[in-house]
Amino acid sequence: MFGIKADWSLDIQERYFTIDDYEGNEARWCDGCGDHAVLATAHRILRDAQLPPEKSVFISGIGCSSRMPHYMATYGLHGTHGRALPLACGVKSRRPELDVWVATGDGDCFSIGAGHWIHAVRYNMDMTILIFDNQIYGLTKKQTSPTSPIDLKTNTHPEGSFLDALNPLTVTLGITNASFVAQVIDWNPPLLYETLKAAHEHKGTSFVRIIQRCPVFVDGITKELQNDSSKLLLLKHHDGIPVAAGLERLFPESREHDPSDMTTALDIARDETTKGIIPVGLLYKNEDIPCYSDLSALGHDITDEDKIAATNKALDAFAI
Repeated sequence: MFGIKADWSLDIQERYFTIDDYEGNEARWCDGCGDHAVLATAHRILRDAQLPPEKSVFISGIGCSSRMPHYMATYGLHGTHGRALPLACGVKSRRPELDVWVATGDGDCFSIGAGHWIHAVRYNMDMTILIFDNQIYGLTKKQTSPTSPIDLKTNTHPEGSFLDALNPLTVTLGITNASFVAQVIDWNPPLLYETLKAAHEHKGTSFVRIIQRCPVFVDGITKELQNDSSKLLLLKHHDGIPVAAGLERLFPESREHDPSDMTTALDIARDETTKGIIPVGLLYKNEDIPCYSDLSALGHDITDEDKIAATNKALDAFAI
């Protein structure tokens, strides 16, 4: 029907949301930046789930990726450097009904925010963590990041980085209560969509490392992977990330992997460091781990009067 803004749907709903309802300000990332693909995928997932924009919140720290809340027409919080995860945990604790997303990068999460990264995974609150990993500090113009490959020449290491890159997958899998660990590339939209969709639907903390293009400072890293997809290992399983038959042909290397198998997940993750084989798909999932957000929300619905009475009762224990 003319004059009505709507995607095609046969279902009549009280409120129907289109992509426009989730789009915020115009994205100001560089042309060709992988962040655009992640943003578009998040818009699609919220649209397909028909979540009211006012029921979602995107939280970030500092870095190129951390501008994402500005580009969402949802609640958003652009926080301080390295502090996206504790902010997100606080929001989920006090507003458990909200759909919480975190946009963070390899510097924001794995460097200054490393301590919060460990404890957020351990808390296993119900949230989706997107790690935009371009293996460089892009916002501050080409400094070495924790995931920069050895010998990469940057402004802080002009002769080349002399430390091996941190492996976020092995670290995360080694954290107590890790419940969802996946990795994906930004230049394969169908796989990116299915991976983020599965992460969003998981009850608990979903950790998704997104290997992401930075065409300005480290174009060669992802170009090599785009030109030679044999360095990517596609993980397949009926309980993993859905992979269409046509999509599977794009990956010369693939294997069946049960995401409930932690030991094998760690072996696959270690191969990225030791053999340079980069897995894409779901490495690990455990739906039986309790969510700390469920525990922290206990008593959240009591009235202010009851809270005051409980406080006074507790203070009476110290009366002389």
